Amino acid sequence: MTRPTLSAIALAALAFATTARAQAPQNEPKAGKPAAQAAASRDLYAVFQTSRGKIGVKLLPSEAPITVANFVELATGKKTYKDPFTNEQKKGPYFDGTLFHRVIPGFMIQGGDPATKSAAFGTSGVQGLPFGVSGPGYKFDDELPKPGTTLFEKPCVLAMANSGPNTNGSQFFITEGYGARVPQLEPRACDSKSGVCGYTRFGQGVCGCDLVGQIARAGNSQTRLEKVTIQSEPPTCK
Repeated sequence: MTRPTLSAIALAALAFATTARAQAPQNEPKAGKPAAQAAASRDLYAVFQTSRGKIGVKLLPSEAPITVANFVELATGKKTYKDPFTNEQKKGPYFDGTLFHRVIPGFMIQGGDPATKSAAFGTSGVQGLPFGVSGPGYKFDDELPKPGTTLFEKPCVLAMANSGPNTNGSQFFITEGYGARVPQLEPRACDSKSGVCGYTRFGQGVCGCDLVGQIARAGNSQTRLEKVTIQSEPPTCK
């Protein structure tokens, strides 16, 4: 993982850490102690400007510092990633212009596939590459609590999509379902190196969460993520 110097907005995120076949809800170095301690004293928000309106999320660096730092660095264009079509190393706002390529009403909306950038509404792939399989060209470990912990007890949770243990990259999802409706998302015992499998939670919605259901009911690839903004002030989604 590269660790470039961020803009004033993203500097707060860098302090949080030193530093997908369909990555569906079904190795990076660990953050140092000073970074994790700094994260606990700062509030950081992500605003998802979609073609249907805004969703505001409070990021959770004290819970998932590596995941938050990765998301912020990609969103702000400070992190290098691999172009899924040319394999060239690129920089720039990673999520801007991508589609919510996989949505399930009552469950979640999924985005973060770079192959969907600027793709037409309603498409399921580009240049022979199906949506849902691409990422930034690297993977990093899950950040999960012990089995039995509940992470998805509320709707509008922001979490990492994956294709198995420790395969996080850039694809994420925001939940509509919660609690007893989504037990498959919660941490569970498995034979991974950490002994825990599941989906890393790294944010909780604070406004605009009604859009999650709207996006889900519109169908796959019918909503564009126009821009992700990282800020320290709580968003209003107006």
